[in-house]
Amino acid sequence: MSTVIEQPVEARLVAAAPRMPSIPAMLHYDRSDPFAVRMTFPAPATLEGVEVCWTFARELLAAGLERAEGHGDVRVRPYGYDRTVLEFHAPEGTAVVHVHSSDIRRFLSASGELVPVGLEHLQLDLDHDLAQLMRDAC
Repeated sequence: MSTVIEQPVEARLVAAAPRMPSIPAMLHYDRSDPFAVRMTFPAPATLEGVEVCWTFARELLAAGLERAEGHGDVRVRPYGYDRTVLEFHAPEGTAVVHVHSSDIRRFLSASGELVPVGLEHLQLDLDHDLAQLMRDAC
């Protein structure tokens, strides 16, 4: 069984202009980091011309399908019929994208099959992680 889920999604960048160009993005879930999801935007879709990856809580993504969630760098909220807004806040500015809610639900369902919600802690190897920290501290 795979320990990683990757799902391409179409993100529509919200800009000052009325046109909303579509950009490719990738949702990523890894059993080894069971509380987190990543959303990656390829280099051609970013202002800096380098791939940009945002990591945030899987719980935030799920809750944001139903109501506005998040107070930090990543905020998620429903928008109209079958759209979800993700806001990414950085010192350089804010990016706002719309993603089909059905794509997010499909991704969350697949991640839930890999690691059920509420059982993420069972994926953690605290003894190994502590040993790693101790080794790094020496």
